[in-house]
Amino acid sequence: MAVSMQVDIVSAEGEIFSGKAEMLFAQAADGEVGIMPHHTQFLSSLKPGTVRVVSGDEEDHFYISGGIIEIQPTMVTVLADSAIRAADLDEAEANAAKQRAEEAMDNAKSETDIARAQVELAEAVAQIQAISKLRDRLHKTGLA
Repeated sequence: MAVSMQVDIVSAEGEIFSGKAEMLFAQAADGEVGIMPHHTQFLSSLKPGTVRVVSGDEEDHFYISGGIIEIQPTMVTVLADSAIRAADLDEAEANAAKQRAEEAMDNAKSETDIARAQVELAEAVAQIQAISKLRDRLHKTGLA
């Protein structure tokens, strides 16, 4: 049996995942991190993007809008601003959100409006990328 670690992904809405995993990938502040059991302690903010949890032959994908990751040698906790299983993302809604954010940037009247629109655009693009990565993975495994 492979060495595993406890992984918990939670958001303000509640717990989205709790279980054992052999590896986890996330978009940390300075780039993607890959975490395996017995990793050194680590704390980082997270950018909007995909969190991948690998356990044996199974791989779960989650979209988070940002948050914090705390790593202990036998446990990883992702405290997400918001989180959703990647399979539950709505591509049409993500594209509409991207369009709205682009329009908001074009019509922004202050630095605050621009910053808010940039955050919304980054989240929409990250959702679209998560959907695309999941679709590619499903095509490679023959499930789509």
